[in-house]
Amino acid sequence: MLGNYLIGLREGLEASLVVCILVAYLVKTGRRDALRPVWLGIAAACAISLGFGAALEFGSQELTFEAQEALGGSLSILAVGLVTWMVFWMRRTARHLKSELHGKLDAALQMGTGALVATALLAVGREGLETALFVWASVRASGEGSATPLVGVLLGLATAVVLGWLFYRGALRINLARFFTWTGAMLVVVAAGVLAYGVHDLQEARFLGGLSTKAFDISSAVPPDSWYGTLLKGVFNFQPDPTVLQLVVWVLYLGVTMAFFLAPRRDASARKPSPTAA
Repeated sequence: MLGNYLIGLREGLEASLVVCILVAYLVKTGRRDALRPVWLGIAAACAISLGFGAALEFGSQELTFEAQEALGGSLSILAVGLVTWMVFWMRRTARHLKSELHGKLDAALQMGTGALVATALLAVGREGLETALFVWASVRASGEGSATPLVGVLLGLATAVVLGWLFYRGALRINLARFFTWTGAMLVVVAAGVLAYGVHDLQEARFLGGLSTKAFDISSAVPPDSWYGTLLKGVFNFQPDPTVLQLVVWVLYLGVTMAFFLAPRRDASARKPSPTAA
């Protein structure tokens, strides 16, 4: 549940910040007439995201077992790729997100109502589609068969909405760059587990080999149905009997991605040669 709460909080807060920036800019510039198209685009983005999640959940039920596993594994890997790109993108642009959105909104205001709807739709819709795909993949990986993962996501989204409202009202101020760095690092750990389960799905679909080659089996020490086994699985997508390929993929992804993500960033201006040096 904690892992899914983190997904809902992280993605929901990004969407909430986008909405706050768009609405606040229009209000402060006296363009309240443009709020209606923006809210229309936001509503359309939410509807598309919900429809996409429903299509993933109910559309896959009509497939054979092998087809379900192949689809689930492929989409899990795609979700991990999108989330990895997202956490690096937000780490790089968190400080400049406001000015970037203001520039897009200025251009949309000059083009008319349709451009405003499209700007809000694209800005929020990207977060919504990423959330729907990654939540679906994470729920498949957890394999709980209950509403607990969905409850975690909804609680995370609700928290994000409240935080977004507090940001808009000026009642809350935090270091967004630091916040997204910490949550991004935790999300990389969750993504590593989803990636390992995606590989396992492809092995069960007979797309990849090595299904019977186990790296280790500690099911007797950490029973999957125990409270701590359930906790580890829900938070980290832990599996007590992974295959060798799963373990290799998990270690490589987590090690390489975390190393690059936590590496100190260089200031772009510091890399530019000075006029004197030139």
